[in-house]
Amino acid sequence: MDFMTDRDVQKYLEDGYVVLDGLLTSQECDELRQRMAEIVDRMDVPEHCRTTFSTGHDEQLKKQGNADYFITSGDQIRFFFEKGAFDDQGEFLVPKQRSLNKVGHALHAYEPLYKKVTHSAKVQGMAKKLGLVSPVILQSMFIFKQPGVGGEVAPHQDATFLYTEPLGKVVGLWIALEDASVTNGCLWFIPGSHNRGISRRLVRTPKGSFPLTDFSGREQAYDDGKFLAVPVKKGGVVLIHGEVVHRSAENTSEDSRHVYTFHVMEAQDARWSPDN
Repeated sequence: MDFMTDRDVQKYLEDGYVVLDGLLTSQECDELRQRMAEIVDRMDVPEHCRTTFSTGHDEQLKKQGNADYFITSGDQIRFFFEKGAFDDQGEFLVPKQRSLNKVGHALHAYEPLYKKVTHSAKVQGMAKKLGLVSPVILQSMFIFKQPGVGGEVAPHQDATFLYTEPLGKVVGLWIALEDASVTNGCLWFIPGSHNRGISRRLVRTPKGSFPLTDFSGREQAYDDGKFLAVPVKKGGVVLIHGEVVHRSAENTSEDSRHVYTFHVMEAQDARWSPDN
């Protein structure tokens, strides 16, 4: 039996997302988390790499887009921190294990455990079920959503950052390595919002200019009442259409919300924008 059913595909097409339980076992989740703990233990972060990750429009331009460390992380394993992780001297204010927002963006390329999950038979089956003929992995991330400090992710569409021509060629796989609940920062979606195109793009600016990136357009204002919470059990996966609007709240609980996520692009009859 296919891991993903025809009904799952229909829900994905209608709503722009679908939750599938049981992609990974509890043990597989724990192994991925343990491996990330080992990576973080070895982490040696240069002063200039202490870049705070944010999704606010202006802050994102300043602190993420302007940082060459972020721009050149597509084929690397690099570290991105929560707000308030460092003092004015660049020293940790919290234990380094609790300082990180995410690690990215090439875990699937360099880390065997993550590579195995990314290219598993179940993942390949889902890609085939969605009609992908020539899927390629764009990026991968481990997201921590730290207890008490895990920051809000503002409403956005993944295609803002992962733009293809034509649109509609990108799907995200968001795997809960722990239970993701309303209290520890699960995802929220506006069902059906993937049918309206995108409202902004993050593009590279001309070589030699500053900042390194800029937004074309602005994120729309969304009605909070249209968002639906989407809790996910440990080991479950959310398939996310590249244009569906989604967000997550701060993690105000005492529990982390660890996630492994990656994005897949259908390469057949599609073009990855060089401006990304």
